Amino acid sequence: MTTTAKIINARVPGYNSTQQILVSNGKIQAISPVIASNSADCPVTDVAGDWCSLGGIDLQINGALGLAFPDLHRGDHQKLREICDWLWKQGVDGFMPTLVTTSIENFQRSLQVISEFMAQQTAGTAQVLGAHLEGPCLNPEKRGAHPEEYLLPLTLDNVKKVIGDYGSIVKIMTLAPELDPTGLVVPFLRRQGVVVSLGHSLSNLAIAERAFDEGATMVTHAFNAMPSLHHRQPGLLAGALTYHGVQAGFIADGQHVHPTMLKVFLRAAKFSDHAFLVSDALAPLGLPDGLYPWDSRKIEISSGTARLPDGTLAGTTLPLLTGVDNLVSWGACDLEQAIILATTAPRKAIGLPTDYLGQPATLLRWMIDAKTQQITRSRLK
Repeated sequence: MTTTAKIINARVPGYNSTQQILVSNGKIQAISPVIASNSADCPVTDVAGDWCSLGGIDLQINGALGLAFPDLHRGDHQKLREICDWLWKQGVDGFMPTLVTTSIENFQRSLQVISEFMAQQTAGTAQVLGAHLEGPCLNPEKRGAHPEEYLLPLTLDNVKKVIGDYGSIVKIMTLAPELDPTGLVVPFLRRQGVVVSLGHSLSNLAIAERAFDEGATMVTHAFNAMPSLHHRQPGLLAGALTYHGVQAGFIADGQHVHPTMLKVFLRAAKFSDHAFLVSDALAPLGLPDGLYPWDSRKIEISSGTARLPDGTLAGTTLPLLTGVDNLVSWGACDLEQAIILATTAPRKAIGLPTDYLGQPATLLRWMIDAKTQQITRSRLK
């Protein structure tokens, strides 16, 4: 039996004016200013001019609820389900567990667990979309918080060892292109269906553009672990902002990049043309501030910012969609564009459909308090 419902007076990112959304059997069938219902008793939800969007997609998240993804073991399936449910409640539709630099043994064990978990996923919760390998072929001089003892030269042999038998679930790999003088690694990864992201790198503009020519289409956490924009030495980030088809992830926590520089960056990036939002959240995501274990070291979380004992910035514990709130409060962009940066822009970066039609109707409703301008969101049911 076909079930039909209608959402009215909705603002939808990418559409002009308010729209009506027709839902049939749990999926979006049509979006139009006026939709006539075929059923007299069709349920109608009036969202009174609020924004309605797809959920967020987080392409760089290192862990949550105390579980670091590089430390995954076969007994962690239940914790992964809890993380998926928690992220779903935060407004995230899907995410890529990110494995930062570690031993090949740890890469392989974690990839095995992710592969097994993906085979048994169910609807109604955040989906694991595949793995993002952030390392281990990174420039030691730009390793940031990555442990130096596990860094490897960027060779075909090393890349194959890290991926092992799990090429089907490795969707993104961050690497430093200047470490591969042969030019063989990026084309190899693209043939395997892996999105190549450049990061933790000292790459100049020429090397970056060579990697883009070879098939790299992404940059990892813009500004961080790479040379800054410079008027005589444009570097990797400038290449990403000017090369067609390349998008750069960025963190909007106010610590990794100053809000004013994000304004400059987003305007240069033409917003979602060359940019998408990530959380870069660490394992204490969803837990209170404090001191937590991190591989063989410890990190201290204070006001959502994670640092090593020597003060090195290690990441954040702020959820993805908090970045949307920050972008709007800083005046970096309006709410529509901020929503796009967290929802459809990351989908575009990894080749997922960005059209609303045919998508599950588990939309996010974004509400703004008229007095405080505080943004809240909830799932439409």
